[in-house]
Amino acid sequence: MQLRHAAILFLVTCATAQSASAAGPGPEDQCRFIGIRDFSAFEAGTSTNATVLLSPLLTAPLAWNELIVSWNAVLPSNAWLKVEVMGRYPDHATAYYTLGVWPPDPIRNGPGGGGQADADGRVNTDTLVLNRPGADARLRLTLAGAGGAMRPRLKFLGLSFLDNRVQPAALPPNRAAWGKIIPTPERSQHAASSRPGLCSPASLAMVLARWGGALRRPELDLEVTTVADAVNDPALPGTGNWSFNTAYAGSLPGLRAYVARLSDLCEIEDWIAAGIPVVLSAPWHLLSPGRKDTGSGHLAVCIGFTGEGDVVMNDPAANPRQGGKVRCVYARRQVMDAWKASHNTVYLIYPETAQIPPNRFGQWEDR
Repeated sequence: MQLRHAAILFLVTCATAQSASAAGPGPEDQCRFIGIRDFSAFEAGTSTNATVLLSPLLTAPLAWNELIVSWNAVLPSNAWLKVEVMGRYPDHATAYYTLGVWPPDPIRNGPGGGGQADADGRVNTDTLVLNRPGADARLRLTLAGAGGAMRPRLKFLGLSFLDNRVQPAALPPNRAAWGKIIPTPERSQHAASSRPGLCSPASLAMVLARWGGALRRPELDLEVTTVADAVNDPALPGTGNWSFNTAYAGSLPGLRAYVARLSDLCEIEDWIAAGIPVVLSAPWHLLSPGRKDTGSGHLAVCIGFTGEGDVVMNDPAANPRQGGKVRCVYARRQVMDAWKASHNTVYLIYPETAQIPPNRFGQWEDR
């Protein structure tokens, strides 16, 4: 199996502003990102009908205790990818934790990453949570089932590190995004009334349809149920596995997609100012006062901001058949408070050729 790459890129950007000081931790102390587009420094081995790629030890950019791994891969129909990660401390290494097997075929490949726990940590569906902060990390990737003319190809790996103990001070808003709305098709998670909990694939479908129109690629305008079938994690069971959603988007030609953690709403404003909508994870009942707690997470698409800085969202929780409006405005403070429940998790999905915003704090792919 050939991987057409020449050298590994560790795309970690040091903060150029708002650095940590005696006043307290900065955004770069809370969450950081490593993006890998080149895999030749991975050690390649083989097992039965598979190629195993072992990464070099990745020096952690902060004293993290949570890690989400995203992957973008092109796989033939009979191939699959298993993503594992271990933590390396000065005194010992953890076991390898499975963060996903892609695509999620429960018969052939088994479930996603949930249900793993030991003395060092646990996997919460798509997130590795370690009990002790500060490990370095190593990836183990298994590419299996390849055959024929088409070969499996990795396009991108993203590692989003979080120290959930850190709460940096709020940052000034990016007012260049205020008053800007990105035209984005609307979708409802109630497209299939018999299937609850489709907020994530509905949000993903909206963003894909946005790029389908902008790039004149109608094949990206997909039904919510089509996306839901592609990202369903049998271990949940359900469609809310963050890494599975971005893996599906990133498998499509010309698209980059990954999960990231940000520090402040101003960073979403950076993306809106650049013309790129952002999917964010924020519980529905916290987005607006008086709503009933659903007991689960929620995802919606930020498509812009009002002139006063409130957040314009395409919220798939709305049911148009009952008069609900997918496009809505939420108070800025409510969104910030709701978003904190997921430690400010987002899906970043855009064309590989897009001009993305400057990576001020090292929290997304660098260009």
